[in-house]
Amino acid sequence: MIVMQAGVTKSDEAYDGTVWSILGQTYTLKQQSDASMAWHAILPPGTFVPPHTHPTQDEFVSVFEGRLDLWLDGKEVNATAGDLIRMPMGEPHGIFNKSSGTVRCLFWVSPTRVLRGLFDRIHNVGDPAEVVRIAAEHEVNFLPPQS
Repeated sequence: MIVMQAGVTKSDEAYDGTVWSILGQTYTLKQQSDASMAWHAILPPGTFVPPHTHPTQDEFVSVFEGRLDLWLDGKEVNATAGDLIRMPMGEPHGIFNKSSGTVRCLFWVSPTRVLRGLFDRIHNVGDPAEVVRIAAEHEVNFLPPQS
């Protein structure tokens, strides 16, 4: 059992030193317990997380800088600095940086389940098909491409 520890994770630090590089994005772990996990994310222009579901987790994103284009609840929407994105468990969603600027945001999920293990496994994996395969083993189900 992982219980949340009281403390401060400084803006330039990672919780337990963990930083992942996932398909061109940088994720810096900020907090982890069985109940939730949070990470700061930097999404350069043109990067994205294809449509997928988390059948066992609610997911949230607080946008600090830039603009995210989303596919959420079957609709295209966007979020900018100060906005909070809510993605209920089982709800298909995709996250895209279609802008010319970098997006900085904070993601978190509740409960954590096996997401930490997924990020550990796909860190520095360059093949999107391999990321999709590994994700399916960790309760993240990518959807087939839309035609």
